[in-house]
Order: sequence, then structure tokens, then C-alpha cells
Amino acid sequence: MESSVLAFATDLLDEGPDTFFGNLTDRAGVGGVTLASVYHEARDVFPHNPRRVIRYLEPGAAYFRPDPARWSGRRLAPAPSGAIGDRDPFAEAAAEADRRGLKLHAWTVFCHNDRLGFAHPDCAPANAFGDRHLTELCPAHPEVRAYALTLLEELARYGVDAIRAESLHFHGLRHGYHHERYFEELGPTAEALLGVCFCPHCRAAATRAGVPADQVAEAVRAELRRRLADETAAAEPADLSTLADGAFAAYLDASAATVTALAADLTEQARRHGMRLSFMDGGGPGKGWLSGIDLPALTGAVDQIETLGYARTPEAVREKLAAFALHGVRPERMAVILRPMASDCDGPENLAAKIAVLRELGVPEVEFYHYGLMRLSSLDRIGAALAG
Repeated sequence: MESSVLAFATDLLDEGPDTFFGNLTDRAGVGGVTLASVYHEARDVFPHNPRRVIRYLEPGAAYFRPDPARWSGRRLAPAPSGAIGDRDPFAEAAAEADRRGLKLHAWTVFCHNDRLGFAHPDCAPANAFGDRHLTELCPAHPEVRAYALTLLEELARYGVDAIRAESLHFHGLRHGYHHERYFEELGPTAEALLGVCFCPHCRAAATRAGVPADQVAEAVRAELRRRLADETAAAEPADLSTLADGAFAAYLDASAATVTALAADLTEQARRHGMRLSFMDGGGPGKGWLSGIDLPALTGAVDQIETLGYARTPEAVREKLAAFALHGVRPERMAVILRPMASDCDGPENLAAKIAVLRELGVPEVEFYHYGLMRLSSLDRIGAALAG
């Protein structure tokens, strides 16, 4: 089984390559590092960082040096993080990983990009009222698709083994914008409907698929107005498959086809450069249908499906993988991310038991979240669990 630890470029820069890679090999005993190449805004606590305990991550920042010639004339282009200065952490990581015989993976957040969404609202998803979700990019927009494909080309020049594609899909209403507020109870149906994209490109894709997109948008607006106006209506259960006489479900199918097509294009491009593409589905089966995640279709389009195995027990990890199998994703086509911290593990035996479940089921790859966010003792826990 291959193994890797997810990390930020700032972990490498703050600690230096000897300490950073030494911890990965000597303490965690893994065979690779999964380094964030483009990441979203956040505020994190770093227990063992020698320079700072709290860091604010910039919105939609890149942690490599983009080639200006590739992005000439583009509105959507990666902006290097101010935290990397004039250095190129990916080049440094690639050289050091090659020297140590480790694999380098590029953990890339594609469509959750608040920097680009705020700068170019027309590239962001739009709800049925036309309000833009500015923390995102719409996968149906041609410029977003070109941005994603060029981003992959950029990362290929670093000798990356795999692209860990996070956020290569639509997002719901609640996706973590700071000071996000809901003073009235919206109810799950209204929240779901407010997260569906009706931008011109999504409507056009649905129309090409034979879906009456404008009528669907009208039906969604009417249903939302009804639920937003009345708290009793907001709490009513709903069968969304019947909304707009079933056309809403067909509209969602068209959105899923958009995501699958983009993932397939990126996978084909990755393969041409000797890379693999892992599609990250953090929510798991049954939770991604409003995000355009069609697991059976994606399984045929990408090299691998990656998910979060965050759970207290090995049995719960097994159940998560069984759910994926019911949706056509076999364990041998998966990678699983585990957390070695106390929130999930009470010791190396617990983590070792979860790894044993993955091995038993034939999962070929395990990753651990997250280098900078865990104590050094959790890195030791990884090493003990892998050795066991």
C-alpha cells in the first residue's frame, strides 16, 4: 500500500527541507508527500511549527511559481501566495522528494477559489435568482475549464505523480465563508435549492441535454419564495425529484455530466504527462448529488476516487467503503485519507486497525491529514501504525 501525508508548502518553508522530509520519512515512515498547490482561505493552528502557531491562509493562493507565458491574456490565473516570497516550494519539494525516493502529489483545490470568484463574478455559480456564489468557480464556465486544464499543465512540469483534485465540482450554500449567517431557519430544501447553479453556461448545458432550463429555474424560484416567506413551509419535507414535473432532477443530471466531462478531460491530460488524477469526494455517497458528483460515471472517467475515512473505529471506515462499493466504486479504485489525531484515534493500534481494513479490502493508497496541523506524536503514530 502506498502512503503519503498531506501538507502545506509553508510547512516545508518554515521548517526547512531536512526537518520536514526527515519527519515524513523517519517519524511517519510514508512513501510520499501530498503538497497543496492551490488552496483556499483558512485560519489554522500549527502545533509544531517553529515560526508561528496561528496562520491565516490567503484566499485562492498558489504555492508554486506560475509560468507567465501560459497565462498571458487570461482573466483566471493562479496568484502566488505572499507567504512563499520569491521561492518555488514545489520545485524544492520535487527535488528533495526525488533525492529521497519519495512520490510528490499535487493537492489542488480547483473550483473553491474565493480570490478568483470575487475578482470575476461572472465565472462564479449563480442561484436561481441570479445571485453569485463568489467563493466558487462554476465548472461549466469555459474560462474555468481552461483554467483547470492549464493548472494541471503547470503542475506536470514538477514531476508530480498524482493530482489530488479537490473541489472539482459544484458546492452547496454552506461552504464555509467567514461570518456566514442564517438568522431564520431555512430548512434543508431551501438550502439545497439555493446551492444549485443557474448561470448561463449551466442553463445552456441543460438545454443541450433537452432540459427546459428556464422553466426549472422559474419553478425553483417559486419554491424558494414560498419557503423563504413562511417558516412552516420551510420545514416541510420535499421530494425534489418531482419539482418542475421532474425536470429539476434532469437539470441536476446535466450538472453532473458537466462535472464528469471536466474530470475526464483533466484525467486524459494528466495521463499524457504520466500523472494520475484522484477525484476527491469528501462527503461520500448520497451527499454529492447536488454538487454534480455522479460516482458511477466518475469511476469510469478518472483514475481514482479519494475520500475521507474520518471515523473513530475501523468498522466505521469499513462501512464508508462499503457505501462507495454500492455506488460502483470498488476499493481497489480508491484512496482513503485518515486522521491520526486524537479526534479519530486513541493510539497507534486504532490507526493500524483502520489501515488493516484498507489493506484487507484492497485499497492501494492511504493518506494522512495533515502534517502541519498535527502534533509530532501523531506523526509517530502513523509510523507505528504502518510498521505494524
